[in-house]
Amino acid sequence: MSLLHTIVAFIIALGVLIVFHELGHYLVAKLAGVKVLRFSVGFGRQLWARRFGRDQTEWAVSALPLGGYVKMLDEREAPVDPAEAHRAFNRQSVGKRIAIVAAGPIANFLLAIAIYWVLLLGGVTEPKAIVGAPDAGTPAAVAGFASGDRIVRVNGEPIETWQALRWLLLDLSIERKPARIEIVDAAGHVQWRDLDVTRVHGEQVEGDVLTALGLRLFRPAMAPVIGRVVSGGVADGAGLKSGDRIAAVDGDPVDSWDDFVGVVRASAGKRLRLAVVADGTEREVVVTPEAAGKEGERIGRIGAAPLVDRDALRDLVVEVRYGPAEALFAATVKTWDMSVFSLRMLWKMVTGELSWRNLSGPVTIADYAGQAAQVGLGPYLSFIALISISLGVLNLLPIPLLDGGHLMYYFAEVVKGSPVSERAMELGQRVGLTLLLFLMAFAFYNDINRLLSG
Repeated sequence: MSLLHTIVAFIIALGVLIVFHELGHYLVAKLAGVKVLRFSVGFGRQLWARRFGRDQTEWAVSALPLGGYVKMLDEREAPVDPAEAHRAFNRQSVGKRIAIVAAGPIANFLLAIAIYWVLLLGGVTEPKAIVGAPDAGTPAAVAGFASGDRIVRVNGEPIETWQALRWLLLDLSIERKPARIEIVDAAGHVQWRDLDVTRVHGEQVEGDVLTALGLRLFRPAMAPVIGRVVSGGVADGAGLKSGDRIAAVDGDPVDSWDDFVGVVRASAGKRLRLAVVADGTEREVVVTPEAAGKEGERIGRIGAAPLVDRDALRDLVVEVRYGPAEALFAATVKTWDMSVFSLRMLWKMVTGELSWRNLSGPVTIADYAGQAAQVGLGPYLSFIALISISLGVLNLLPIPLLDGGHLMYYFAEVVKGSPVSERAMELGQRVGLTLLLFLMAFAFYNDINRLLSG
């Protein structure tokens, strides 16, 4: 995956989120009769600007793309023509001001709902919750899971897909609750497993909770044949192509794709001589797996995926598809659940129950954007929906400088019957700025750590 690919995917995702957020403020401000002076995507030096509409609102794109703003007519910021004073933001009722400020985060939630609705309407193919053989000593191995076990219920809640299983077990691990799991084994017998999710430590939530528990997705045995290579990856650079069969590595025969993956994972930074067969001709290819971090260890990867037997996988996946009304309801519920989950994660970080390592900055988000875009449009849209929810939740936090901080002032105004004093707002702005700078610095610190650890 090239750096340019990652940057473009990140900028597109961020641009969509910022535009929708600010459009929420803009549209409700216009409906409330407030004059909008500027709609800016980004901060700092303007790269592009044009004026449109009866009010000659300036639409601008600025150099620093980590946010945006809608500037409204306001007597607290500059003198206002008496003829337009009624259109100033500060002259509006507290109800209108609350609606205008809340519209930004709400727009982010609506964007997430719209994305999930489109995906569920079109149908999403997901792997079934069938587990492979767990590593010895993991909670899954202790609980007695075996290859081919299909999980059908967790604490009485029906489970059909691997993604649904991941979210539910993540929730249980964070809440330190037991997991009573009903499975159908490879022989078709119904059994129960008691999985000790409390063995997942707070810092492991940062990664894949299923991997930490020892649950891995079942994969049928596959021949060591390459089906796809990642553009710009090690395999692509070495000349490997779809259809190439890996016959041996450093002279040792390779019988399955899992065998090949095992060697590559254990050979980060080491030269490997591959005996590759294509069209009946054998050739030697030398690759050096790049190092990547996973669960605190360094593993090797070359950026290649196996040739998949679609018929063999047909029974291992399920297509999740809804009608228009059902899809809208499911999308709304999913957005709500993930919003509540984000708030719980934040609260547990504040109380020390979860590590602050779970806080990600723009570098990590950009990396995930690039990875999601590389997998396909569906995963990329799901990523945008997830970040949109996070942005909405973050902006509703009662921190001055954020939308939630302004809402806090307005609700205080409703209670006390008069606006919050300028002195109190100024003090709040300083506290809010300090807190936001601290959070940004910590997020960047986590990003750098992730980069250094792969």
